[in-house]
This record gives sequence, structure tokens and C-alpha cells, in this order.
Amino acid sequence: MNTFTLLMLLSVIAASALFIALAVFLVKISNVLEWVGGKTRIYGEQASFLSKIRLGVRAIEVQTGALAPQVTTLNAGLSGVRDGMRAIDANLDGVIAAVVRQGEK
Repeated sequence: MNTFTLLMLLSVIAASALFIALAVFLVKISNVLEWVGGKTRIYGEQASFLSKIRLGVRAIEVQTGALAPQVTTLNAGLSGVRDGMRAIDANLDGVIAAVVRQGEK
């Protein structure tokens, strides 16, 4: 058998194995998605798990929507506190230096 023929057959076998593995895993993924999107009864009505997740995420989005302006205000206030702490740190450095100089006399 020619080397090129052997390489061609190995390539065809490898490509076939790749496509078979792809098909098997796509079927498995499809089965999991069908299970997640499956139907369940809520208050006597059919509802999918995905719709329940969507509603929960939407509720979280609505309830946390007011946080953004408050966080901006909080950041501005904390920036002022940071600047004040830096001033206190500078003052304490001066006090420590004065005490050290006084102790040397």
C-alpha cells in the first residue's frame, strides 16, 4: 500500500471518528437541554425550568436596579473619607517627627 493512500485512509478514519464523537456529544447536550427546558407544574399550569430561571433573573435585575445610583453616591462619600484619612496620616507623620525630635534633645 502506498504511503499517501495509508495517510488518506487514516485521515478519513480520523475525520469520521471526529464527526461521530461530535454527533454523540451533540445528542447528549440536546438531552440535557431538553431536561433543563422540561415542563413542570406550577400552580396547576405548565411551566418550564428555563422560564422559572428567567423570571428569577429578571426579579434580581429589577430589585438590584436601584443600587447603581446609590453606589455612585457611596463612592463619592468614601472618596472624601479617603482624602480625610490621608490628611490625618500626614498630620500623624508630623506629630511623630516632632516627638522624635523632642526626644533627641
